[in-house]
Parts: sequence; structure tokens; C-alpha cells
Amino acid sequence: MLPAENQNTEWKESWNDDYLRWVCGFANAYGGCICIGKNDRGETVGLSAKECRKLCEDIPNKVRDTMGVMVDVNLREEGGKRFVEIQVPPMTYPVNYRGEYHYRSGSTKQRLIGAALTHFLLRKTGLRWDAVPVDGVTPAELDEESFELFREKALSTHRMSPEDLALSRTELLDKLNLLDNGQLKRAALLLFHRRPERWFTGAWVKIGYFENHAEIAYQDELHGSLMMLAERVIDLLYTKYMRAPITYEGVTRVEKYPFPKDAVREALYNALIHADYSAGVPIQISVYKDKLYIFNKAQLEPEWTEAKLWGKHGSNPLNPSLAGAFFRAGYVESWGRGIEKMSAECSRVGVAAPTYDLTGRDVMICFERQETALPAPVPLPQAHELTERQRNILKYLRVRPQASYKDLEQYARVSRRTIARDVDYLQQLALIRREGTAKSGHWIVEEGHET
Repeated sequence: MLPAENQNTEWKESWNDDYLRWVCGFANAYGGCICIGKNDRGETVGLSAKECRKLCEDIPNKVRDTMGVMVDVNLREEGGKRFVEIQVPPMTYPVNYRGEYHYRSGSTKQRLIGAALTHFLLRKTGLRWDAVPVDGVTPAELDEESFELFREKALSTHRMSPEDLALSRTELLDKLNLLDNGQLKRAALLLFHRRPERWFTGAWVKIGYFENHAEIAYQDELHGSLMMLAERVIDLLYTKYMRAPITYEGVTRVEKYPFPKDAVREALYNALIHADYSAGVPIQISVYKDKLYIFNKAQLEPEWTEAKLWGKHGSNPLNPSLAGAFFRAGYVESWGRGIEKMSAECSRVGVAAPTYDLTGRDVMICFERQETALPAPVPLPQAHELTERQRNILKYLRVRPQASYKDLEQYARVSRRTIARDVDYLQQLALIRREGTAKSGHWIVEEGHET
């Protein structure tokens, strides 16, 4: 099977000068290869000797004259047919073609306009959106209550010393890297101004409770600095929007909310930090009886998929100045562990990990309430030389006998192949068996086994 077009490969049957835009897109992204003489399935259809000679002479000059980029153009042969290969290097500076900026994203080319173009130009010049200085605003205009909350949090988590927190407002802002030659950065206004919407129209949060996707029962809008929103949104969610059945463990009163508070808090902080405030769209939280969604606009790199988010990755925030202040306040870690922490917290209380939907510039995270609380994965005594994950699968299937392989994947956060291997092993040991068909059957966990 031939490889498909991807982030670094494009196939064209014949040359058209419009494909100079593709060259621009590769140069502005991660570089890549354009093959002329291949169809959209990657099969070599071939070019004549005259066409090859002309392209090898013309394309380097056209790219250099229109974009100032030097590309390698090579003649290749495959199966007795010739094609031309254009190798485009990634450029460290913004490249435009006749005033247009293009960018290679996945297997497509995008023309950058509006906020996307602004973020691209800032990133290429080494400046982030939240680090741009704002004219005409002084530290004296910022909100003292927000500063006090920050000092309290930073002191309690030992992320800053008492001496640092005793600094004047201007000195503290400078310590947090929120000043640029004495001017407040955008991040400073978002973090500490009581009305950041004066500059950034999407810097607020709205919450709604929905009976279904068409009917909203009630809603709220929360405004203020991000420091205040980080506290108020969670408080409102867990006092007004959720009901916690009350149980007792001995004489201790226990309130069990449908969605784990620490995991939802982490998701909210991620949204506040990574939101694209230049889009003018507020962060939106939709609460249902059995689901909770948190939505925000973002600027994701094309290689950021849901699989990569769930895997081990470094910290690369869209707004590093905001992220730095949230870290100093003790709200978040600085190692790209937010999603891992959410998953661990959901696992601890026995609910499925949240899911992500990444569509264009939209980021949606969904927490789903379980019909029956899932058992929390905890270390158990060794039995039949089972791994901890295999023992947790046994506990899961006792409560969810209708579970599918996909349910098990989501619960254990491993691949289908790994789940299939674990299930086969448990069946070989006669610890579980399947009754019925693959679609309508159910699992039986044999009694009398230590799980």
C-alpha cells in the first residue's frame, strides 16, 4: 500500500504556478516535499523529458523570485517513469507569496488570515500573543483583590517566597515577567484587571444547564480577572449546577459529585491558560444530567491530536505568560501533566477519563457520568500473576458486564491490542467468560477468585 499524503508530502500530476502557494505553506510549517508527476494516490504517472527539464530550470527561479526561498528540485524515476521532486526547507522567518501567507497543516494547505495570521507572525518572530505590551494602562489600574488572591495561593503552595510576595505591585509584575519596558503585557491585564473584556472581548466564562441539546434551563455569566474566574467558576459549578448525593461512611458525611471536582478544575485551568483570547469567544461550560462539556478556542499545532494529548508530552502553552502566573499561584504544573492528572483523578474515583474533541480551532473536553460508579483502580493482592491493570479489568467487568472492548480501552487508557491480550489471558485462566454475541452479549466474572 502506498503511503498517503501527510504533513510533509504532497503529490501533483502536473505543475501549475498556483502550487507556489503549497511551497509557501511548507516553508512556513515544517518543510516538505512536493512531487510533480504523481497522482493523488501516490502512483507515478510520469512526465515527459521536456517537462522535467523545464520544471527543473523554472521552479527554483520562481520560488526564489516570489518568496526568497531556495528549494532543491530533483529529477527522480520510478517504475521507468520520471517525476520531479521539490524539497522545501522550513524557514525561521514568515514567508509570503504575493502578500499571502500559507501554512501546511496535516495534509492540507491553509491560507492564514485574521487571528490565525497574527498568531503565526508573532510565533515566527519569537513573540507570543499574551506577551504583547498594551499602551495606556498602568499597574495602579489593576485589581487589588486579584493580587491578594494570587499572593495567598502562591504563599500556600510555596511557589514564591514571602520576600517576593512582599514586593510592590510593579515589582511583583516584573518578577512574573508581565512587564515589557515598563508596559503591562496582555497577560497582566487578563490576570489582574477587573474588566479585561475592555481589551479582549472573549475574556469571560458562561455556564448553562441543559435539559437536552435544544433546551437550556438556566445560565450564568462570570466576569473578572482570570485569577478570580479560576475560583468563582468552580465554586458556582459545584454549588448551583451539580447535585451530590449524600452518603455516610461510618459517621462521616460524604458528598459524591457526578464529575470529579479536581479533574474538572484542572480542565478549567487548562481552558483559561490555553484559550485564544484574540478570537473574541468566551469559554463555555455546558452541564447536563450525565455530561459536562468545557469549550474554548485555541491555536493548536497540526501535530496535536487527541492521542498526543493523552500521551507523554512537554509543556508548550499558547500563552506562556499566563501559564507562568498560574504555575506560581499553584494552580497548575509546568510539565504538561494536566491531562494525565485529570485521567488519574477520574480513575481514582472510579469514572471514565474525559474525552477530547479537537476540530479546527475548537477544543472540547467532555466528562461523562457513569450509570453505575466504576471501581477505582487500586493495587490489589497478587493472584494468578495478574498485572494491576488486569486485576482492575476484573473489578470493572463485575460492575459493567455489558462493557465493550472500546469501554475497556477508555477505562484502562491502553490500545485495543493490549486490551485484547489482557482479556485473552483472563479467559485462559477462566477468570472471565463471554456469553452471547459480540454485540449483545455480556461478561461473567467467575466467583471465588481474589480480584
